[in-house]
Amino acid sequence: MTGWWPQPSRRPTLALALSGWIALAATTVSAVPALRAVVTSVFLLLCPGLALVLSAQALLARRGHRLDRLEAVVFTVALSLSVDALVAVGFHLTGSFTPVRATAVLAALTTAGALFALRSAGPGRPDPPGPGRTPRWTPRWGRWWSVHRLAARSGAAGLLVLAAACGGGGGATEVWHTPGATVTTSDPSSLVSPAAAGAWQLVFQDEFDATGLNPALWATCYDWNNAGCTNAGNHELEWYLPAQVSVSSGALNLSAVRRPVTGSDGKVYPWTSGMVTTGRDNWDAAPRRTFTRGYFAAAIQIPAQAGMFPAFWLMPQTRQTPPELDVAEFIGGTDNVQMTVHWPENGKDMAAARTYGPVDFPAGYHVFALDWEQDSLTWYVDGVARFHDTDPAHIPSGPMELLLNLAVGYPKAPPDGVSVANMRVDWVRVWQH
Repeated sequence: MTGWWPQPSRRPTLALALSGWIALAATTVSAVPALRAVVTSVFLLLCPGLALVLSAQALLARRGHRLDRLEAVVFTVALSLSVDALVAVGFHLTGSFTPVRATAVLAALTTAGALFALRSAGPGRPDPPGPGRTPRWTPRWGRWWSVHRLAARSGAAGLLVLAAACGGGGGATEVWHTPGATVTTSDPSSLVSPAAAGAWQLVFQDEFDATGLNPALWATCYDWNNAGCTNAGNHELEWYLPAQVSVSSGALNLSAVRRPVTGSDGKVYPWTSGMVTTGRDNWDAAPRRTFTRGYFAAAIQIPAQAGMFPAFWLMPQTRQTPPELDVAEFIGGTDNVQMTVHWPENGKDMAAARTYGPVDFPAGYHVFALDWEQDSLTWYVDGVARFHDTDPAHIPSGPMELLLNLAVGYPKAPPDGVSVANMRVDWVRVWQH
């Protein structure tokens, strides 16, 4: 069949080869959700199928065959959707689906298809004469409206928009979620939707917009509160007191101060600090809120001082750990976040963990989140999945309390020159299916 489809040419086809990596970069721009949706949607709808159609056309052209416009468009969209579905189903069946992983695989397939088309393309062949037509050679670069050039210009436009979004405007700093990057945002409240797929309903939130802590939502000590508390299991140096918890300027502030205090257990603690929990005021009280599965997220700015142990985590309503889900912990440093699941095994506390970094986390707010499903656990940092666990033995099944705390002295004490540190929380939200 004769047709309008031109031979694959170098520059537009190379742009097509890069389109998937542009879309992959767009999936990490959490601060610009509209841009992410547009760029990735265009890529998923057109580019994988276009690379396959070009590969097929390059082989057909050697035999004097061309696809007409309608065929090309139909095949492009149909093949794109088919490949998208196959990749998504493959990841879903292995319990490892994330948008970033799927986009990366599709980007690699698109690049391979585009490069194969370029390598397989021979010199242009003349269309055979027909009624009212004289023989002609297909132009080397095609027409303005060829899909090759359209894909190239779309990719270039997407790259320019991404560069603009990442480089300035709006007071944001860098938004690339890669090791070594500073991922901050002047408006952490803009990162409000679960990064995990599914139908979600917001069931708990605190924006900390009031003039004080909401006592209906939060207690300021562990369940073993007795005029304060600490975590003796970690041999921490702080004694938690309500005075170290405050709300101002739209944020929760947990303040650690080097100030000796004698705890109700008779020991002298060199630091006082703050914490909040959705648990109980005391051992015999009822917890305020517990959660069984869901998407847990908080926008947190950790302190820069050494010797601090800020954490965002979940503890069983039974007060017996393990199990335990640590959404974000900073142990022994500030540039790597640790994500951990604890589970019991033969009477022992077992754990699986991953770290993500280095990132200058104290430089600004970052959104740490955990998607706790019946058959999986997925941790997110600024909307990007960083740790995934599908082992059934690791996944808790009972209700849990939510906690945020600024511990001190684990795994080692702060330097002598450190006397104060602050952990700020812009918001906390919980969604469930």
